Amino acid sequence: MDPEEIRVGELLRQHKATLATAESCTGGLIGHLVTNVSGSSDYYPGGVIAYANRVKCEMLSVRTETLDRAGAVSQEVAIEMARGVRRLLDTDYGLSVTGIAGPTGGTPNKPVGLTFIGLVGPGIERCERHVWTHDRLGNKQATARRALQMLIERLNERT
Repeated sequence: MDPEEIRVGELLRQHKATLATAESCTGGLIGHLVTNVSGSSDYYPGGVIAYANRVKCEMLSVRTETLDRAGAVSQEVAIEMARGVRRLLDTDYGLSVTGIAGPTGGTPNKPVGLTFIGLVGPGIERCERHVWTHDRLGNKQATARRALQMLIERLNERT
């Protein structure tokens, strides 16, 4: 177990806060990491793996217009996913990821490794853009780790 998942749990407990995840390119890896910690059900009720656009729309309330205009791999979709999972699971924080893990699927405008990480919660709506240069598994792991670090940074700001 890595320090991020332990620290996320400690901080969420300290703040009496809850987290839900909406994952596309990581396929549930963030949820896996969070639930590596015994007792994580105290602050993590669950998440949604929204790999298909239909799931993003139907479960997370991502607008079709947003997908048509910006594409599934975009800042706008990451924020709408985070808002949607937060609302769906009634949590304090929603953490989302959407991206192109590779090795296929990239374009000149949206290369392999492009990832958007959204964080929505009390007083915050933030999205980070990254372009990782690892293989598929490495891109997924880098995205999941950075997502947890973003949440840790936010929770530390609130201490």
